[in-house]
Amino acid sequence: MTTKQNLLIIGNGMVGHHLVERLVEAGACERFAITVFGEERHRAYDRVHLSEYFTGRDAESLALCDADYYDVQGVTLKSGEKVFEIDREAKHVITGQGRYAYDHLVLATGSYPFVPPIEGRDQQGCLVYRTLEDLDAIRDAAEHATNGVVVGGGLLGLEAANALRGLNLDTAVVEFAPRLMPMQVDTDGGALLKEKIESLGVQVLTERATQRIEKGEQSRLRMVFQDDKILETDLIVFSAGIRPQDDLARACGLTLGERGGVMIDDHCRTSDPAIFAVGEVALWNQSIFGLVAPGYQMAKVAAANLTGGEARFGGADMSTKLKLLGVDVGAIGDAHGDRTPGARMFRYLDPLTQVYRKLVVSSDGKKLLGAMLVGDNAAYDTLLQYYANALELPKEPASLILPQSGAAPALGADALPDTAMICSCHNVTKGGIREAINEGALDLGGVKGATKASTGCGGCATLLKSVVDHELAAQGVEVDHSLCEHFAYTRQALFDIVRVEGIKTFSELMEKHGSAGRGHGLGCDICKPTVSSILASCFNEPIMDAAHVPLQDTNDTFMANMQKNGTYSVVPRIAGGEITPDKLVVLGQVAQKFDLYTKITGGQRIDLFGARLDDLPAIWGELIEAGFETGHAYGKSVRTVKSCVGSTWCRYGVQDSVGMAIKLEHRYKGLRAPHKIKFGVSGCTRECAEAQSKDIGVIATENGWNLYVCGNGGMRPRHAELFATDLDDEALYRTIDRFLMLYVRTADRLQRTSVWRENLEGGLDYLKEVILEDSLSIGDELERQMQTLIERYECEWANALSDPEKLKRFRSFVNDERPDPSIIMTSERGQLRPA
Repeated sequence: MTTKQNLLIIGNGMVGHHLVERLVEAGACERFAITVFGEERHRAYDRVHLSEYFTGRDAESLALCDADYYDVQGVTLKSGEKVFEIDREAKHVITGQGRYAYDHLVLATGSYPFVPPIEGRDQQGCLVYRTLEDLDAIRDAAEHATNGVVVGGGLLGLEAANALRGLNLDTAVVEFAPRLMPMQVDTDGGALLKEKIESLGVQVLTERATQRIEKGEQSRLRMVFQDDKILETDLIVFSAGIRPQDDLARACGLTLGERGGVMIDDHCRTSDPAIFAVGEVALWNQSIFGLVAPGYQMAKVAAANLTGGEARFGGADMSTKLKLLGVDVGAIGDAHGDRTPGARMFRYLDPLTQVYRKLVVSSDGKKLLGAMLVGDNAAYDTLLQYYANALELPKEPASLILPQSGAAPALGADALPDTAMICSCHNVTKGGIREAINEGALDLGGVKGATKASTGCGGCATLLKSVVDHELAAQGVEVDHSLCEHFAYTRQALFDIVRVEGIKTFSELMEKHGSAGRGHGLGCDICKPTVSSILASCFNEPIMDAAHVPLQDTNDTFMANMQKNGTYSVVPRIAGGEITPDKLVVLGQVAQKFDLYTKITGGQRIDLFGARLDDLPAIWGELIEAGFETGHAYGKSVRTVKSCVGSTWCRYGVQDSVGMAIKLEHRYKGLRAPHKIKFGVSGCTRECAEAQSKDIGVIATENGWNLYVCGNGGMRPRHAELFATDLDDEALYRTIDRFLMLYVRTADRLQRTSVWRENLEGGLDYLKEVILEDSLSIGDELERQMQTLIERYECEWANALSDPEKLKRFRSFVNDERPDPSIIMTSERGQLRPA
């Protein structure tokens, strides 16, 4: 019997765990007795999504493997056992529990957060953001704090700021450089990023060097900057970069870089042939790689070389796609354009939509060298493929970032070479995906399981699905159109399940038809709002009911649209645009009382902007008492029915367009749908209500009403199409009932009526057959479903005001009844606006 060699791994972070997975896959457990030392008490967990620890996830849900994974694989895991010393001469590692012999050793010790040498940095309330224990300490400290500061405006710093903001602390970010994220964005991008983050209520202070931290007067701590300006705070989180955790290597005499890091060769070996190093502790070609993807590549190389293979690490692409505080940031290749002589640059900046895009191309304009995106990452995947595969750019490269072409024209999966890198975290190419499918992975989940693609940072999820769908279709395999990883159904299928089985809660649907039985029952940002919409479209129960509130997004949660400075808009319903003088007076009085900015909208309503969260119930209380009700401006639902004055006043009008608009708006108010729905009713063919640019357009004729469908304005306007002519009132209601319910039942999530119609096989003719000719014999059923929703309508704000428990949500801070002090307004043209 051959004695196994001892393989010790110091570090059980993401890279250390990935190394174990690679070794297991290679059959290393037959050759080695593998022992893993983890300094933390938790087994390996997902640091990429660490901030989600503050939004409901726990250590178990963040764990990268099942609790028994190491035992099942025959690997010994020693959690909470720190290695204090490496004895290279004896080939031992030493812990508090004893000495362990090794034949081969791998350092996967990662990095530690850098805390600048600031006087007073070790006071109570000064913390770091790196581990679950760190986050526990931050959460404990936040219970006795009202504000917090993050030192460091890079990736981790902005993640930490988001965490503090999520703990209801007034948050500030202090950055030494002239801009946020200086490694990823340039001056223009940094200025826009700062503007967007400040609009979320986070104070940003750049070019600030903290000289010392001392006891504060109004708050626990006071930060003193280089210009003697001060900032008081209860909590300071240091997130000013990382340093390689190389103390063990330094003490045992391994060769280190001048600024730290264990030097490795292309095989990931250190200066001692028996010791490998991977991840953020490793220094390759004078570079430390602070992303998980290069660490995974190193782990793959080390595993191959330990098990008799031959593999080399040749560096890694550091392109990144991020969402920080809800703001998209992307950087590809030479994003600054300072590494390639003769590089040319294209820039696009839209200060209104707050989008910045930059291309760096070769001197001949044929190759993409780098790109920078702030505010919108929709073009990232396409641009990354141009860069990573050296694909020739379009004749006009600027078309990739200019708005008239929308996002960068998507590269079809068939246009990508087999060498195209789809998932950089796990080094998965298009060819690798095809190979996995050939070996039996016949859906997205199977490909993920076989290749690990999209299980790292998750940034490649959209591209991965596109490639998988393409490859499956090419092989004649039916493509999986699952809503998300939690539900193996389309939205249409889920709607039918809910309707037929009478399922009224997300938890029941998840338990019966979702992934709850597999330990993944929390849902995600895709399925929760989708199911919420389906439930509302089927049963029309108040969205503020306890079972439904966790499914809502920010706007629906507070039944108001959040604005750029953290305040909300109040939009009461003004059916058909008709309002009495008395109600106009009430709106003016409410706006004066609560200092609200007033604006007449294109949908013939009056918006009241600048409402603080805690004022919303009082504002709506006065409006409802005056006879108003919610206008559903915050929901994916029927919004407005715009009208002209029609035959009542206009000498050209042939029908009462205002009366019809009011009837339609009251009939369909509150209807939840895959996307927002807008109506228009014009009293004659002069079309003053612009009905032909609406989802539902109604135009009067001498004999009744012409109905137009599937139009929309916005970024990609679409003219509505004539659907039926000369309908009387009852026929008009019946036709719209059927059309809307068919749309609600069959459209995909977040799909406008125009896109839905374009994707329908048979197009408009098919719709006419189903709705006007009842070819599927479902007309009566669609009408009954609509009538049920009409009968169950209840103003959501009136419902919330009648329930003290629901009103408890309308507070800026859970531990303080004072209003949010970070909301600052200024006066302009006689009204308040965000400062």
